[in-house]
Amino acid sequence: MHRPLPALRLTGAQILRDGALRPGTIGLADGVISDARLPEVDLSGYLVLPGIVDLHGDSFERHIAPRPSAPFPIATGLASTDRDAAANGITTAYMAQSWSWEGGHRGPDFARALLAAVDDHRPRMLTDLRVQIRCETHTTDTAEDLLDTIAAHGVGYVVFNNHLDEALAIASARPAEFFEWARRAGRSPDDHIAAVSAAKTQARDVPRYLCKLAERFDALGVIYGSHDDTDGETRETFSMIGAKICEFPTSRSAAALARAVGDPVLMGAPNILRGGSQAGNIAAIDLVRDGLCDALVSDYHYPALAGAAWRLVDEDVMDLPEAWAMISSRPAEILRLADRGTLDAGQRADLVVVDPDTRAIEATISGGRIAHLSGEAARRFCDLPERQAIAAE
Repeated sequence: MHRPLPALRLTGAQILRDGALRPGTIGLADGVISDARLPEVDLSGYLVLPGIVDLHGDSFERHIAPRPSAPFPIATGLASTDRDAAANGITTAYMAQSWSWEGGHRGPDFARALLAAVDDHRPRMLTDLRVQIRCETHTTDTAEDLLDTIAAHGVGYVVFNNHLDEALAIASARPAEFFEWARRAGRSPDDHIAAVSAAKTQARDVPRYLCKLAERFDALGVIYGSHDDTDGETRETFSMIGAKICEFPTSRSAAALARAVGDPVLMGAPNILRGGSQAGNIAAIDLVRDGLCDALVSDYHYPALAGAAWRLVDEDVMDLPEAWAMISSRPAEILRLADRGTLDAGQRADLVVVDPDTRAIEATISGGRIAHLSGEAARRFCDLPERQAIAAE
């Protein structure tokens, strides 16, 4: 298990606290923000910002299977994901794992294997890696299995999504793409279309299934939402059963309905950074400008989170404290993670050290442990033993 840093304080930097960047010092001790006094690390010229809280990312899939035909052990992929997250300033990361009729890496068997691997890897984690379950709505025959899995592994976040219509459209209009999808799932095209057809027959049971899950989630303390809501009616339906988080709405009407009923809206940071949706859906920056987006998530690319915050600054949409809140304090609030997201005393010591000129994240501290260190910041931290010895004399 990685041990926290000894008690120290960071001095000289601009620190983001209470919605503003101000010069000051920040102490770390026993893995939390404290009033520690000695020794000191001089971070003059740097920004110290809260660690990034990512509520939805699937880039871990590329670490486990860099190519569809070349999978690696899950443990290897998790170690790589952990370091990727740390290098990009992410201190809490929810890996979005499907629970789907699709099978393969998106099926229940793989979801259980991933959760077991995360439990095993936890003592060696640099960041706080967690699992979000993306539950396909047409998996009605797996209810008890899903609930048992969630309870056994302490899963705290689930989103509902329905990609069945998309699958049917691909099978009809783009058969080559559908065949490749089947191959990745380890099925023949005929078997895959049979799985799609079997899922479709469950349509009548889906509403009761979702209500049953919602009731049990409430009892278990699971926070839940929906993914890819296409319109306001869809969002309203999910909101009414308690699925309050609106993830990646594909239309303005879905986001507007969420805002009207007080449901938080999450959008992909790559959408902001690239200037639009790679799937042709609504531009996230437009929702941010109109006050219809509460937080950003990595989606498929960890570097996009910090990059999107800076893009919002460059486009004069908001200042850096407001933009950084969309990837730190607001996500923490949405998932009720009361011990992180800000740099207040007593909070978990999750922070990043950023060069404001290059915007490079040169240090990430997660739970008081150094998870990533590079550049000039690394040299300053490496001076710590010398200064500690001088102070002791």
